[in-house]
Amino acid sequence: MTLSRLALLLPFAFSPAASASDDEAKWRDDEAGILENHIQLTSSDRFRKAGECYFSPDGKQIIFQAIEKKANEADEERFYQMYVADLVFDGGRVVGTDKVLRLSPEGSSNTCGWFHPTERGVVIFGSTVGPPSKPDKAGYQRESSRYSWQFPQEMDIVRCELARADGTAATLEHLIADPKAYLAECVIGPGGRFIVYCEHRVAEGASGGDLLLMDLETKRTVPVAGGSGYDGGPFFSPDGKRICYRSDRRGNDLLQLFVSELAFDQAGNVLGVEREFQLTDNVHVNWAPYWHPSGRFLAYATSEIGHDNYEVFIIDADPGTDGGPVKYGTRRRRVTHAPKFDGLPVFTTDGKLMMWTSQRGADRSSQVWLADFVMPLDRGEAAPAEPKEAEPERMQAEDPATGLIYLYNPKTHELSVYDPKTHKERAPKDKDEIDLAMKLFRGGGEDR
Repeated sequence: MTLSRLALLLPFAFSPAASASDDEAKWRDDEAGILENHIQLTSSDRFRKAGECYFSPDGKQIIFQAIEKKANEADEERFYQMYVADLVFDGGRVVGTDKVLRLSPEGSSNTCGWFHPTERGVVIFGSTVGPPSKPDKAGYQRESSRYSWQFPQEMDIVRCELARADGTAATLEHLIADPKAYLAECVIGPGGRFIVYCEHRVAEGASGGDLLLMDLETKRTVPVAGGSGYDGGPFFSPDGKRICYRSDRRGNDLLQLFVSELAFDQAGNVLGVEREFQLTDNVHVNWAPYWHPSGRFLAYATSEIGHDNYEVFIIDADPGTDGGPVKYGTRRRRVTHAPKFDGLPVFTTDGKLMMWTSQRGADRSSQVWLADFVMPLDRGEAAPAEPKEAEPERMQAEDPATGLIYLYNPKTHELSVYDPKTHKERAPKDKDEIDLAMKLFRGGGEDR
């Protein structure tokens, strides 16, 4: 969950590539059998940038954040605003959007909208309601990178009834508020009883951020991810028994994916976390995980292809559905194949459509896209344990003397060196460096 959480992410648009038509032909070909019948739902005709979009439970509306384009770019709002729109259908297919409605007040900062699963016509999102008091204060940021997002302390979780929404503070109700904390990245579980969200205490600087779960009936709150690092971007599994999220657990400016099984008592109260699983452990920024409706997979965005070309991947997150094997973090497969940014993937409840934020359009602005999701995922009896296109996680070994991380690909047998200070990866310089890497992988090292 996140475009402004990874406010990322897309603070500016890119110039159109000279070969935009060639790019489109290539990504359509590369995504055949994975994503088909692509359609762009928002455009730069109205929005300078748009993204982080989610479906309503009935699949007829979307909520997203965006910055509207003005004749004079200097007049445009600085922060993302929250919008909902109806999806337009023709012959059972989505062909566009209509009745775009703004929810957030002028000058406010907003993120992470979500439709209430049981109260029709109600949404929640993070909002400062008014202008942030310290708009230039830095938040989370990857070293030497434009990828950053802020933690305005005025950010609270608000509730909005769409029938009353008019883009003013009067139609926003504070659901969870604390003047000393950033509260956002919120979703309500499938039964409507539990909400999970990120709390970042202002006093913690840029490194904090814990996940809390509140029982909306009793108002009781329990932590479900905390400790060191910034935990955020949570989502409930389709059955409401697990949550996925990403964390900067090691404080190294990288993000990894996690899944936690929730612990319940006999009355159905959440007690905390039963078990936690880490799905990725690499030198990439992995974030915005989202459940496939089967509950057996997560789609997510990653810098694996490059920090200037985030792509959507899918990975196993199967607790042992229908008596099958437990699979967490295996069978990593690439979904999107377009230049520039692709991320923040979500699915309809039947899994037939995927919606995401992309810069694949001719003008390279961040906009909302949708396509048929046709990637084969079923675990048929004849299906191999590992699809041939699955990417193995590379083995890692860190040199304690230099901090360099050596990476070995068991599929290609390639060795490379990653520098966490510069986020650059290179080939080994010489035989001595290769020998050192091999010693590190064997659990030894070099006398220094």
